[in-house]
Amino acid sequence: MTDRKSLRRRMRQARRVLAPRQRQQLAKAIDRCVHRHKLFYASRHIAAYLAVDGEVDATPLMQRAWSMGKTLYLPVLLPYGENRLWFAPYTPEDRLVPNRFGILEPARAAHTRVSPHRLDLVLAPLVAFDHQGNRLGMGGGFYDRSFAYLARHRSYRRPRLLGLAYEFQRQPQLDHQPWDVPLAGVATEAGLMLFK
Repeated sequence: MTDRKSLRRRMRQARRVLAPRQRQQLAKAIDRCVHRHKLFYASRHIAAYLAVDGEVDATPLMQRAWSMGKTLYLPVLLPYGENRLWFAPYTPEDRLVPNRFGILEPARAAHTRVSPHRLDLVLAPLVAFDHQGNRLGMGGGFYDRSFAYLARHRSYRRPRLLGLAYEFQRQPQLDHQPWDVPLAGVATEAGLMLFK
């Protein structure tokens, strides 16, 4: 098992050096792996994200969701305090504003945000993942805090968390922390894998 801090640094650097055209091609390959799968196809309320720091671009899947008549959401933060995610509906016409970390989110989020319980599927960014469904994020714990109820109560079936990653982000094994919320699956350019 690798030290999380150094692994996070190496994976983030590897993401950053991808050329824009290569990122676009990989995002389209991931879209092809995901959009016909039941996990995506059967979901009506889907959360995505706007890629930063070399993350997989979820735009092709977002466009696919809109074309299929699904409701799309973006993660939003409360201005102060509570370090967990809420989700706001998002359409291509919506104005975006930076949150306290400089990440764009819908301007109308304060009036339209919903709880994670409302979602069917969450397309989640990640820094690294393994075959057991463990996810290494950016280190802030926002996704883990927001979806902790999924780990505490196995009877909850929604939302399903699907990580979007590049194949080089796959690790043989990540150390699992008690607060980590496992992924339902991960989609890379090589395909979509689901975890138990």
